[in-house]
This record gives sequence, C-alpha cells and structure tokens, in this order.
Amino acid sequence: MSRFSVRNSRIGVAGNINPYSAYKVQIELSNEGKFSVLDLFGTLKPLDGLSLSLGQTSIPLFNNYIVAPNAMMFANRTFLGKYFLSTRDLGFLAKYDFRIGVIPSKLEFGVFNGNAINDPVWKKNLSYGGRVELGNMQGFRMTAKIYDYEKDETTHFLFYGTDLRYEQKNWKVETEIMKRESKTEFHTDLLSYYLQGAYTIPVKTKMFEFVRPAIRWDAIDDQPKVGGFDVNRLTSGFGFGFKKEHFTSILRLDYEWYIVNHEIDIFSTNDEMASNKFTVELLFTF
Repeated sequence: MSRFSVRNSRIGVAGNINPYSAYKVQIELSNEGKFSVLDLFGTLKPLDGLSLSLGQTSIPLFNNYIVAPNAMMFANRTFLGKYFLSTRDLGFLAKYDFRIGVIPSKLEFGVFNGNAINDPVWKKNLSYGGRVELGNMQGFRMTAKIYDYEKDETTHFLFYGTDLRYEQKNWKVETEIMKRESKTEFHTDLLSYYLQGAYTIPVKTKMFEFVRPAIRWDAIDDQPKVGGFDVNRLTSGFGFGFKKEHFTSILRLDYEWYIVNHEIDIFSTNDEMASNKFTVELLFTF
C-alpha cells in the first residue's frame, strides 16, 4: 500500500505589541486535508518573567519537539504525542520564568474548556493542569506535569508524566513517560514512553548542509494487567537538511518497524496504522 499526502501546511504570525503585550496566530491550511485554527491568543506581561495568555493556546502537557512538525526528529509523532490528547484548547495559561541558583526554571498553569480546539462549550467543570521545568534546551532539561481533563460524563482523564533530555551542539537524546488514567469505566488507561536521539553531521554539498541520523524506540500499552507493552515501534531515519537565518529545509527518510503483542483500539482505523512503513518527507520552514 502507498499514498501521497500533504500532512501539514501551517502559516502564522507572532509578535510584541509593546513591552507588556504580545499575540500569536497560527492556522493549519491542510492537516491531512482539513483546515483548522491552531493558535489564537493574546498575552499580557505585567512583571518580568510572568506572562498571562488568553485564547486558544497549547496546554502545559506536551513538549514542542514531539508534536510540532518543524521541531520533530521524525515524520511521524511519538505514540505519546499523537494518541493521548489534543495539544491545544481554549482557556487561560500562565507562565513564570525564574532561576533556582544558576538553573533556569519555569512554572506553567492553565485552565481550559476541555473540549479541545475550536469548540467553545459551556461546562460545569473545566480542565486544568501545570508543569514545572528545570534547565534549558542546551545541556540538561527536565519537566514534570499533571493535567486533569474532564470532557463529559463518559470522558474524564488524569494525565501525568515526566521527561528528561540532554543536548549539545551536534547531538541530543530525549526520553519521556506519560500515563493517561481514566476516571470512568468507559475508557481504558494508557501508558506510553519513548527514547530518541539524533546526531548532526555537517556536510558541504549544493543541496544540503548537514546529515542527521536519528533513532527512536517508543511503546504504548492499554492493558496494564497483561505483561509487556501492547505495541512497540522502532523508528530509524536520516535527515538531509539546509539551514539559513530565516529558512530551513529537511528531507527525511524514515523506516518504522512495529512489534504488536496485543491489538488495541487506537490502531483499528485501518491496517496501515500499525504496519511497518517507509516514509519520505520534505519539510520547509520559513
């Protein structure tokens, strides 16, 4: 089986109105053929390090580098970033940047409708959660997060997890584990983790400036009482890239090898979801 697809086609603008306020707008022209609004929020900055955002924005649960196409190592997202929850919602998000000694730190807390993006519903109970972050993107960085998501009488999840990463000039390694605990009998729990890394090799050709081999192991489980993870996946790939100040491009060649120990519902849409596959992806960012 094979197919061509334009997976993502995003356009957006962000900026500062003055030293105390900012904005961001981002739309998805085509997400597998569907148009959607992603980011649409304004931010107030009343104090140094403190920002208060209102509108449709990211929830404090997922790392940008596993859900944003321009920041990911591979063409396909991790199980954790794809199947757990929508990455955005309508609501309020507060962030506070500070330092613990010499360690850069951040606290985040958000309150949201809990119906995912583009759906402003009236509700008795809102969804809320927070994250604490230590370190930055160079060197060591770790976060811990928790999010209470209550959509309706049948769907109520508690998410919690932690991640750790280390990055230097030409290489990085990242790992994360997250649990989705169902508070109703209508859904099962989910547990997922990943370990991934990449190394950037500078090259000099007319078309590319670097080659980036990458490898990832991730797994997902919705039967905690049965030994082993239900589905495991090994992804390996090479990226051939070009980077300038305001423009980057990368050609990714990825192969995914699935090890299915038990069938689970999230892969039941079609046979290709949990099948071994080869992906060629061309990504431009500007």
